[in-house]
Amino acid sequence: MTTSARAAVLETQDGPFELRDIEIEDPRADEVLVRMVATGICATDAHVRAQRMVTPLPVVLGHEGAGVVERVGAAVTTVEPGDHVVLSYHSCGRCKPCMSSHPAYCDNAWAANFGGARLDGSNGLHVAQGAEPHGHFFGQSSFSTHALTHQRNTIKVPRDLPLEVMAPLGCGLQTGAGAVLKALAVPAGASLAVFGVGAVGLAAVMAAGVAGATTVVAVDVDAGRLELARDLGATHTVNPGQVEDLTGALRTIEERGLEYVLDTSGRAENLDAGVGALAHLGQFGFVAFHEGAGAVIDAGRLSVGQSLRGIVQGDAVSSLLINELAQLYRAGRFPIDRLLSFYDFSEINTAFEDAGSGRATKAILRFMSPG
Repeated sequence: MTTSARAAVLETQDGPFELRDIEIEDPRADEVLVRMVATGICATDAHVRAQRMVTPLPVVLGHEGAGVVERVGAAVTTVEPGDHVVLSYHSCGRCKPCMSSHPAYCDNAWAANFGGARLDGSNGLHVAQGAEPHGHFFGQSSFSTHALTHQRNTIKVPRDLPLEVMAPLGCGLQTGAGAVLKALAVPAGASLAVFGVGAVGLAAVMAAGVAGATTVVAVDVDAGRLELARDLGATHTVNPGQVEDLTGALRTIEERGLEYVLDTSGRAENLDAGVGALAHLGQFGFVAFHEGAGAVIDAGRLSVGQSLRGIVQGDAVSSLLINELAQLYRAGRFPIDRLLSFYDFSEINTAFEDAGSGRATKAILRFMSPG
């Protein structure tokens, strides 16, 4: 038995998403079939579309899904039909990082999230004619009216919270908030600069307020986003295009330097400026530098106890952090809705254009209302 669905399929590098009818296999013992309500668009989807991150084509992307459980496999114990869920990254559950509560650093993370198949190499997506699209992107492939997920990355959330707002918690917002609250563990009273205040960076700014940081500096070239960062808790803003010396501008705010710096931009020059602004024992975290980006630093500049840390998915255990952030949203302390722009699923190509140009901070595709 299969489920009929409508999916946005990426056929070629940098090509448009094309809506196609697909068939999705019934859930295996540890899988879940989810009827999608909404899904976010993330920079990682755009990177794969451009094949800067290689996933086999054609493929159904999407990895910030939210929806309602329709069917579960025989071994699934964490969710049941009718539950509202947010979908997050996938992991194997068997390797040392997974077993030590760091599944974001799973030894099999690439295959689980970018391989275009289940970990055993099979694919649960089929078509009657033409090339069969790869699925299981981040264990979900949520650019589809239905998604076949794994119980490990299917997170039950409260039914009274809007799924279209909860959707981006699965990747981008979890990454920014988790970087501050979990990976860097920024304490109350600390100083933090966030380079790049798109969706990930703004989540970090909001999380810094939750953590009780007293100095929160937003760094970006977009004046509108800097203004939004102020509204969401930044105590200072810096536009690199308006200062001659970015490191100097940051040290004007905190003379002894910043205790924490988080880069979400992936711009190599921010590594140099951020390390220059670090206090003794300061920590520089980054979520977007990729191999070949040219982000290189002289180790001697870290000689007074500073450290660099690469961060994936905020080092979050999704089942815990997503619900923490959901409760903070309910309490008005993590206003996700301030970041969101909504599009019908059929407008996916327009949504990608708006996200890429900066017209949308976080684009959300909507399918239907929960039932």
